[in-house]
Amino acid sequence: MYRLFSLPYLEYSTRYFEAIRHLPAPVYLDSGKPAGRYGRYDIMSADPAAQLSYSDNQTLISGNGEEQQLSGNPFSHLQTLFEQYQQRCPTPQQPELTELPFCGGILGYFSYDLGRSLETLPEQTQRDIDLPDMLVGIYSWALIIDHELKTTQLVTTPMHDKHQAQALLARFITPDLTTTKANSEFALRSLFESNMSEAQYYDSLAKIADYIQAGDCYQVNFAQRFSADYEGDAWAAYKLLREHAPTPYSAYIETTKGAILSLSPEQFLEVSGAKVTTKPIKGTRPRGDNPATDAQLKLALQDSEKDRSENLMIVDLMRNDISKVCQHGSVRVPKLFAVESYANVHHLVSTIVGQLDSSNTAIDLLEHSFPGGSITGAPKIRAMQIIDELEPNRRSIYCGSIGYLSFSGKLDTSITIRTLLCQNDKIHCWAGGGIVADSETADEYQETYNKVNNLLRPLEKTFQSS
Repeated sequence: MYRLFSLPYLEYSTRYFEAIRHLPAPVYLDSGKPAGRYGRYDIMSADPAAQLSYSDNQTLISGNGEEQQLSGNPFSHLQTLFEQYQQRCPTPQQPELTELPFCGGILGYFSYDLGRSLETLPEQTQRDIDLPDMLVGIYSWALIIDHELKTTQLVTTPMHDKHQAQALLARFITPDLTTTKANSEFALRSLFESNMSEAQYYDSLAKIADYIQAGDCYQVNFAQRFSADYEGDAWAAYKLLREHAPTPYSAYIETTKGAILSLSPEQFLEVSGAKVTTKPIKGTRPRGDNPATDAQLKLALQDSEKDRSENLMIVDLMRNDISKVCQHGSVRVPKLFAVESYANVHHLVSTIVGQLDSSNTAIDLLEHSFPGGSITGAPKIRAMQIIDELEPNRRSIYCGSIGYLSFSGKLDTSITIRTLLCQNDKIHCWAGGGIVADSETADEYQETYNKVNNLLRPLEKTFQSS
């Protein structure tokens, strides 16, 4: 049976995560509260019953001391694994459980390069980050913090008996200080450097302009990567960043290969009941340094024909993607060109909804929509080919997705923009934008910095030259 336990509400749920961070495969889905505007729930868990990873055309499933290596479509293997555990943990019927966003199930990430399992793409970019293309776990419990109702609840699945559930509860009531990881320091050992010069960026945008003029594509999302050396604890870096960039789709994930620090404002896909929602972002302006300037910048974004055109291209692409698995005629756009404001930027956001067809699952939706159109371009496959040709390095976690699929059937995922990766004493951060026919190269170049300056600058303050 499912069990539910109440714990004291904490505005800063990072303190709860620190009680379980020493466990295997910890995951923290962070709404950015209390500073953020849009989020509601924080979800955290660790020590999955099983894990699925995908790399080099092979899917590895581990659990119960056994490993299984499989070839073929990794999304199909994920569906099979989820169904196996859902038989043990059927959809809960109690109202207090069905109202939770997550009651056990899948947590993890899907990197941008997982798209290579779905489409044949060139391999010109350098793969210099050793991270699985997909890494998810089947998590048998979770701590849910509801910042609207100001509650904290531990939910355990039928995989745990009463004594095991009580032992989990004790971890949060009286954390074991001998196993809890210490909050160590974080410091950069070098400043961030891009993987391309400004001249190389301009040259790449000229090539994209030629492709658009030739009719190959309408939009290409082109990005540069910033990297620096660091020492210390990635978790300390994440806590610093969430102070400067609270966003509703933030996440912190530790793996044996490195740590993912995501401060994303963008939803990818959500499923609740049969309702499908996706909210692509296209169009950005920096925040102003005073209320009048800020209002002008927000209005300029709202009225920009170029940004509206760019946003509409991705709306059409995402409508097409989710239509593949939704009921015929159910896909519509209730919100077009809404402006959402964050700590450092205003974004133009549209909302697309549909009804999932009964013959398809949430994992089918993820597969047929992956990677998200807002971070590829249109048409999607040709844009991805051009990205592979022009970007020096593979994207890895950047422009992929992080999220959950609950045993209750609910799915919610992000687009991993404003996302950093700590691996092998290096920290990477990416920034890009959609390039269209009337893009101004200098503006696009500056926009990449506008998007991540509030991430890079706080970290660079930790740098001390010797």
